[in-house]
Amino acid sequence: MPKNPKQERTVVLIKPDGVKRGLVGEVMARIEKRGLKIISLSMASPTRKQIDEHYPKDAAWVKRLGEKSLATYAKYGWDPKKEMGTDDPMKIGKAVRGWILDFMTSGPVIKMVVEGIHAVDMVRKLVGNSIPALAEMGTIRGDFSVDSAALANKGKRAVHNLIHASETPEEAAHELEFWFSPEEIFDYKRAEEDIMF
Repeated sequence: MPKNPKQERTVVLIKPDGVKRGLVGEVMARIEKRGLKIISLSMASPTRKQIDEHYPKDAAWVKRLGEKSLATYAKYGWDPKKEMGTDDPMKIGKAVRGWILDFMTSGPVIKMVVEGIHAVDMVRKLVGNSIPALAEMGTIRGDFSVDSAALANKGKRAVHNLIHASETPEEAAHELEFWFSPEEIFDYKRAEEDIMF
């Protein structure tokens, strides 16, 4: 737990699509321009087991994935039974979760720990809506991706949304412990810290 609000930490994973598209430097630059600092950085090829442990497995989360897909099918007038063979949100959620695991193991990822004032909220704001087609221009997803849940569902794949960023301080704490060892995290002071806050 940080001693000072300036030391809030969050985890960022640049997903395989962001790495393959050469957006690593752009993502890092946007984080640093915001006054946040990167205190750990490395590339990894996560195993399916690691990604399976990273994403929640609880029934409520899986069902929420299925409900989001059902809402997408309804919005476009698609028949979920025809598309997925079921209209059960749990079964659809399990399939979507499987697509996420496939996608997240399709190439290397960049893993980062970002520290600073309101780091969790600030990074989420920089990243934008998890559905790139709905993300505001000026956010990373809004500027560099146009993927949508409709397109992903039709292709029976995960949404290609470039980045994972912890949603809450609690999630960040879990992910920090899961992805990083203490010796991978560095403490330093940015030159402008005394001026900015």
